[in-house]
Amino acid sequence: MTSRAREEYRYEKLTWPEINDAVDLGKVCLVPCGAVEQHGPHLPLDVDLVCPLGIAHGAGREVADKLLVLPVLAYGYTGHVMDFPGTINTDYEHFIHQVLDVTKSLAYHGFKKIILLNGHGSNWPNLDIAARRTNLETDAECVPISWWNLLTVDREFLPRWRQSKFPGGCSHACELETSLYLYLDGDNVRKDRIQSGVISFNEEESPFQWVDLFAAGPASVISWTSSYSETGVLGDAELATAEKGREAYEEAVRQLARFVTWFQSRPRDVRRDLHRRPPTMPLPWGQRPIGG
Repeated sequence: MTSRAREEYRYEKLTWPEINDAVDLGKVCLVPCGAVEQHGPHLPLDVDLVCPLGIAHGAGREVADKLLVLPVLAYGYTGHVMDFPGTINTDYEHFIHQVLDVTKSLAYHGFKKIILLNGHGSNWPNLDIAARRTNLETDAECVPISWWNLLTVDREFLPRWRQSKFPGGCSHACELETSLYLYLDGDNVRKDRIQSGVISFNEEESPFQWVDLFAAGPASVISWTSSYSETGVLGDAELATAEKGREAYEEAVRQLARFVTWFQSRPRDVRRDLHRRPPTMPLPWGQRPIGG
């Protein structure tokens, strides 16, 4: 076994014999899943690529012997943002199948632990389905994580870090995303155009319909982004700083590295067939057999 497989955290930098070594090491594979979409007048279209990939690479450097980070999946489910020029949408079924193509390829090669690191809020329901299907249809285990939720593991971090109002101050191109981007790629932030924006239905103060990165109302109607935002900025971008971005980055990297270490060694849940009489036909959805 080569030391390269142990020390290299970038999947695409390995050779095929080194992939065999990485499988033998039981490395966890992480797939950053982003989008190309508007983030207001001050942030580039690649926020949802830069943020999850930056955090993934940070964790890779921390636990290189346990983690492989794949190239980012760049195009996500963004149809509701198409009124803003530049946004690229992938049909939700195409997106789910693309993610499944990746996870099933990894499982076929022998990787049994897979993380889908989400960088775009509206990818979430589709990544959840892709992860569930991976768990049912392969012998690998797959878990989706949105990078911002890593900041909730330590319950004291966000109350100490966040200055924006709740709900809405951290939603999109906001205090959090702008801070992190300022830290990761500050030269490409249009600093003279940073301006906070509101989510119009949040202003209604309904107990049912409101959104934030970290929570949502019990009955929120989510339609065209242009119907509730004039600029595409959803939150208190003016509170963002590069120093706050550094703090958020370091916390997310720390918690992701902790999770990778825990997930790698966690025993797989064992499926049991509880039928009194064995089924007389295979499952119709392509699931792996019990014990397979």
